[in-house]
Amino acid sequence: MFHGAITALITPFQNNQLDEDALRRIVRWQVDSGIDGLIPVGTTGETPTLSAKEHKRVIEITVEETNRAVPVIAGAGSNNPIEAVGYSRYASEAGADATLHVAGYYNRPNQRGIYEHFKYVHDNTDLPIVVYNIPPRAVVGVDVSTLAELAKLPRIVGVKDATGDLTRPIRERALINKPFCYLSGDDVTSVAYNVGGGNGCISVSANIAPKQIVELHRLCREGKFAEAMALQDRLFALHAALFIEPNPTGAKYAMSLLGLCSEECRLPMMPLEDNTKAAIRSAMEALELL
Repeated sequence: MFHGAITALITPFQNNQLDEDALRRIVRWQVDSGIDGLIPVGTTGETPTLSAKEHKRVIEITVEETNRAVPVIAGAGSNNPIEAVGYSRYASEAGADATLHVAGYYNRPNQRGIYEHFKYVHDNTDLPIVVYNIPPRAVVGVDVSTLAELAKLPRIVGVKDATGDLTRPIRERALINKPFCYLSGDDVTSVAYNVGGGNGCISVSANIAPKQIVELHRLCREGKFAEAMALQDRLFALHAALFIEPNPTGAKYAMSLLGLCSEECRLPMMPLEDNTKAAIRSAMEALELL
């Protein structure tokens, strides 16, 4: 259902307000660049500091501007399953194609609790669900066996894997007996993840270099892994520079250099240090993005 290069969109701000014009411009540019899908209001979209009204508005605008050209997987996750259901229902009303859900942060549930959280969301909503497995942010992770049980629910259709464990797609495919989307949550290791059976990446770098990230995953899809590796080597400096300081500060600065939006983030994100800016600019120049 979902594959290839899927951008984890930033949320642009101007004077601490949602910059709707910039968001529309970014979404149109992404679609015109051939991106395979978009994820508004995920981690890179600074959802912890968005109001509920802003969260919903970002989904609305993204759906409007894509105009069904590519799938929109709306971020709807919460450690409160009732809130997660509310955001999911809104995403459905707005016309999103699926939702992305994380669970566990702060609550720290066990595996039974994680399963029941996702099952509750599944049973009370109507869109396909991609499970977001990110232990570094959520404190707890979704075990392979738990994901396999979740996959038995008809509308659990995939996983965004940010565990850093490259054996995960191999072990999960051995237990999941239906079409399933295995999406890396890490640009740097996405080629290796695809070699292990993945079929794409939810990418931060695609905010800045969508055409290159699309090409990378096209090569993977066609089994041209040597060529994909060579392109990944060229992209590595950009991947690394964007994460010298907390995401999405690097991505927003890079996008400001492209004239797409301001570099403004909300607290507790801080403006970049000059040496980080220099590293990002250098990586972009090497890729001829500037």
